[in-house]
Amino acid sequence: MINHYAVLGQPIAHSLSPRIHPLFAAQFGTRVHYEAIEVSVDELDEHLAGLYAQGYAGLNLTLPHKAAAVGLCETRSARAERAGAVNTLVRGKTGWCGDNTDGIGLVRDLRQNLAVAIAGKRLLVLGSGGAARGILEPLLAEGPAELVLSGRNPWRPEELAATFKALGPIRPCTHYALKGDSFDLILNATAAGHEGEVPRLPPGLFAPGALAYDLNYGKAAEPFLQWARTQGAASCADGLGMLVEQAAEAFLLWRGVRPQTAPVLAELRRAA
Repeated sequence: MINHYAVLGQPIAHSLSPRIHPLFAAQFGTRVHYEAIEVSVDELDEHLAGLYAQGYAGLNLTLPHKAAAVGLCETRSARAERAGAVNTLVRGKTGWCGDNTDGIGLVRDLRQNLAVAIAGKRLLVLGSGGAARGILEPLLAEGPAELVLSGRNPWRPEELAATFKALGPIRPCTHYALKGDSFDLILNATAAGHEGEVPRLPPGLFAPGALAYDLNYGKAAEPFLQWARTQGAASCADGLGMLVEQAAEAFLLWRGVRPQTAPVLAELRRAA
C-alpha cells in the first residue's frame, strides 16, 4: 500500500517537499505518494476535510496557512499550541492532529549542518507571522543571550513576546527601532522574498562573524541574503537545510521512523 501525503500552500509550485519525502521513504525500502496542492486561504477548510475523507495519511502546510490551520485541527500538540501555528498534520481517528516541526528543523540545521551555536548569542528574528511563531520556543530553549523579535509595526511582536517571555529573554520592537543594535544571528522569517523584496532595515545590524539565515530557500531567499552580504554578514544560509530537517520530523510523526537527512540535503544541493 502506498500512503498519500501532500503539502498545501499558495504559492506552491516551488516546493521541494514532493522530492524530499520519496527520498526518505526509499531509505526504508518503501514508497510514498507526495504532491503539492495550490490552496487559497478561503479553500483551506474545504481541502483539509476533503483530503481527510480521501484517506490521506498526512499533510504539510506552508505559506499562508500555518496560523489559519490551527483552528481547523481536531487536536494540536503542545508545541503547536504554544506556537499558534501548524505545519504538519497527522491523521487521527476522526480528524487532523496539528503539529509544528519548523522550530526543531531550524535548530537542527543550525547546530548539525551549519555548526552554529545559539547559546549566549544575540539573535534577531524578522517577522511575526506563522513562520516566526514556530521557531521561537526552540530558539529560546537553546539559551541565547537575547532574542529580538522585529516587525513592521510593534503590535504583533509585542503580542508574541508576551506569549513566549516565560521561556527566555525576548524583546519586541519595530524594524526602525533596531537602529544601533547588532546581532550574531539574523533570521528572516518574513515572506518578503517571495515578492523579490527585503524588509526595510537600518544598516549595521551584523556583528563581526554574524550569520544571515533566511527561512525561505531558492529564489525567495536571494533578496535577503544578497542584502545581508552588502551589509557585512560573515556568512549566509538559506532554509533548505531547515526544510529537510523539519520534513524528517514530519516523516517520523507519520511513519514512526526518522530518515537520514544528510544524503537528501546533499542531493538537493547538487540539483540546485
